[in-house]
Amino acid sequence: MSLDAFAAPGRFWKGNLHTHSTRSDGRLSPEEVCTAYRLKGYDFICLSDHFLDRYEFPMTDTRPYRTDSFTTIIGAELHGPDIQGGEKWHILAVGLPLDFAPLQEGETGPQIARRAHEAGAFVVLPHPEWYGLTEADAAAIPEAMAVEVYNHISELRVGRGGGAYFLDQLLVSGRRINAIAADDAHFFNEQNRMSDAFGGWVMVKATENTPEALLAALKAGHNYSTQGPDLFDIRVEGDELVVETSSVAQITLCGHHSTSEQRWGCDLREARLPLARFKGGWGRVVAVDDAGRKAWSNPMWF
Repeated sequence: MSLDAFAAPGRFWKGNLHTHSTRSDGRLSPEEVCTAYRLKGYDFICLSDHFLDRYEFPMTDTRPYRTDSFTTIIGAELHGPDIQGGEKWHILAVGLPLDFAPLQEGETGPQIARRAHEAGAFVVLPHPEWYGLTEADAAAIPEAMAVEVYNHISELRVGRGGGAYFLDQLLVSGRRINAIAADDAHFFNEQNRMSDAFGGWVMVKATENTPEALLAALKAGHNYSTQGPDLFDIRVEGDELVVETSSVAQITLCGHHSTSEQRWGCDLREARLPLARFKGGWGRVVAVDDAGRKAWSNPMWF
């Protein structure tokens, strides 16, 4: 529940949970990827190389690139046969052990997702719009704790970076699932190798910047996602939801189907949104700045 994130002890740490290196189909080495994010002011990343036979099932060890102010979470993008559309599953698993076993003979996508969950991972449904994930596909992985509400490279390369509509469909069905934003960076552009990086990230509330604390916070839903705007606080006061942000142009509480409350303004930094229409249901906050960049809260159940 997003409200818990703002009341929880600790501070927000900036991180990217979905990125690739030369261990799979990325253009930079693991060290170069970690250095790029560290120098850009990130507190942590998960380098999630494609866990496929043709890359020898990499579980990229990024521990050597941790510093006193920058940490890494071990993870991978898992694959298996097959979503309803006939493509391989893409399953983001954040917080895997380095000895996580390769895909077993006959193992399906949902089965490897379950195995990742049992190994302690935070399991995410990545880029649903990009490869046409369905609600039935999502139902096959009840262990998934979040949907990528934004995938930066999918938006840049094919204009299919969204995930909010898919998230809402799951919420309408009654599923309680959270949201993350991520780059899915591969550093493809040789002229500007950072072009598919630094476009969407998570802010995770934890007492310390360690893999264990960050992973626990993600599983608890103590995070929000953003392309730039900050969410400083979300709380209930009486019959209103109070949202405090950095300077934005719009703050909206989205709910079931067309249910919404919103405020617009120049240099808007706070909104008080009536909750009467959301009682017994759910809502999630979206803040949009003057440049069109968004921030997304996790869903809240009232």
